[in-house]
Amino acid sequence: MTSFRTPYASYDVLDKWDTPSWNEQTREVVRRRLEQVPERRFLTPEHWALLEAIAARLVPQPDREEPVPIVPWIDDLLAGNRGPGYRYDGMPPLRDAWRQGLDAVQAESRNRHGKPFVALTGSEQDALLRAVQSGAVESQEWVALPPQRFFKALLLRQIVSTYYAHPGAWSEIGFGGPASPRGYVRLGFDERDPWEAKAEP
Repeated sequence: MTSFRTPYASYDVLDKWDTPSWNEQTREVVRRRLEQVPERRFLTPEHWALLEAIAARLVPQPDREEPVPIVPWIDDLLAGNRGPGYRYDGMPPLRDAWRQGLDAVQAESRNRHGKPFVALTGSEQDALLRAVQSGAVESQEWVALPPQRFFKALLLRQIVSTYYAHPGAWSEIGFGGPASPRGYVRLGFDERDPWEAKAEP
């Protein structure tokens, strides 16, 4: 696995805390994201551990002392049954889709390797996730759930979007956060407001 090198190594979005970029409402939203990580309410312990293992392969965080919490926020979303407001054709309702999809990944692992996903090596986990992504699955648990749609529309999208909703991820990509009330002015390609992070050589 190649280690990630951010071009914004000395940038910390939290330095904007007491600047005109953020008002009290913005600070409160960021504070909650940092300090009030939700407890498990929806996922079973097995689903939680499985989803953590999947997230670790899709968004590896080997260089972080404290990894960005991903699964607690997905569990919180599912506990509140908060979705995008639409459902793809052939997909069950949101929470059912997550339950069925995680069960199907686990079944796929047991069918192929005789053990749960969390017990596989990193390369075995990657190969299994690639199989789900491409639809090359064998388990009967996928009959009621399209594997490619589950992988792309739910699993990958939610893991990545949850990761990049965290201030730690904002810093590594040079993002200034919500920037409220200041706002972003220069929105064209390769344009940057003067107060935004600059890439380092």
